[in-house]
Amino acid sequence: NAPVRYEVFKKKKKQTLGIRVNDYSLNTRIKYFVKGKKKQFVSKIKKIKKMRNKFITKTYKSLFMMASRMPVKRKTIIFESFNGKQYSCNPRAIYEYMRENHPDYKMYWSVNKQYSAPFDEKGIPYISRLSIKWLFAMARAEYWVVNSRLPLWIPKPKHTTYLQTWHGTPLKRLAMDMEEVHMPGTNTKKYKRNFIKEASNWDYLISPNGYSTEIFARAFQFNKTMIESGYPRNDFLHNDNNEETISSIKSRLNIPSDKKVILYAPTWRDDQFYAKGRYKFDLDLDLHQLRQELGNEYIVILRMHYLVAENFDLGPFEGFAFDFSAYEDIRELYMVSDLLITDYSSVFFDFANLKRPMLFFVPDIETYRDKLRGFYFDFEKEAPGPLVKTTEETIEAIKQISSPGYKLPVSFGPFYDKFCYLESGRSSEKVVHTVFKAE
Repeated sequence: NAPVRYEVFKKKKKQTLGIRVNDYSLNTRIKYFVKGKKKQFVSKIKKIKKMRNKFITKTYKSLFMMASRMPVKRKTIIFESFNGKQYSCNPRAIYEYMRENHPDYKMYWSVNKQYSAPFDEKGIPYISRLSIKWLFAMARAEYWVVNSRLPLWIPKPKHTTYLQTWHGTPLKRLAMDMEEVHMPGTNTKKYKRNFIKEASNWDYLISPNGYSTEIFARAFQFNKTMIESGYPRNDFLHNDNNEETISSIKSRLNIPSDKKVILYAPTWRDDQFYAKGRYKFDLDLDLHQLRQELGNEYIVILRMHYLVAENFDLGPFEGFAFDFSAYEDIRELYMVSDLLITDYSSVFFDFANLKRPMLFFVPDIETYRDKLRGFYFDFEKEAPGPLVKTTEETIEAIKQISSPGYKLPVSFGPFYDKFCYLESGRSSEKVVHTVFKAE
């Protein structure tokens, strides 16, 4: 018979005893032995990987410093958007303005090779991010134009001018203004220290409005040149807002031209993740209900944040719901959308330029506001559209928006005047003139 031991133990919080049966059979002992060895093996592999990564980083840093002593490549610009994952945002707007008006500059994109398709299709010159060629190009370039943080190990050369465009008007607290950091792979002290170290490399920082200027200066501890110009990425929304452009984009996206478009573009949650840089997202909006109530008039486009790792199966909603999370640039999705649904994402500051209706689907607003991030202003009072917490409330709000004679809420006017007043289609021009001293 297999050896069995009976253990008498006191139960917590109860004045009683319990009996636990411990199995010491050979099979059980083998199972736990194998499990222990497997755990040791995994631990060793992690240590080896960590040592290897440290060695690679140290080697790359040494190569970078060596390359930065080589002659600078004048009038050479390296662009990067969202860690090399997109051809989008403010870097794209500046690149396209420079390409059109200052073709004497040599311009390249820093691209994660897994996301190179749009660059190949458009014939845009790029270098694979973190390759040896990239390292030498970054080290010798006269300019960097980037919209998110670069790896901390990169030492900015003295000859390089770093234009940080950033990527949104802040609603949720940033960097030094955050009380607690809930992201994986870091803690509050480390996150803030690393953020400020990166921000100290920036020579210029773009601000979309006076409100953002004040927050950026404090939260990033930035004391160099702030360019209060409006966001270059929104030039498109002012200069190309016409039926021809909208029709062309719908055709390219292969979505129905006879339906109104709802864009659902939420942000990520700091405390819901699979791993560092890969966040979970629960789709709380009921697409079944939306299709049943609104399918005759609307379609839905999903656009997840670039850090969200989910791949949604929209097979059951074919013809009604479309996932464009991987689409190169959200600006074209704004343009074709009649209505935006978001939560705490900065997309609503940009979409407001189109003066179209917005809804805020915020079932977790209390947690997000009080625990995760906190807001810079009274979001519930100043939001330029209604806040809803259920699919039913969302459907009802959309039906009101669809009704004849609908007008934007009273809160929209003050919101637009506070956040969009600098944007008129010439922000790229202002930035280029300031940084590159070019008309």
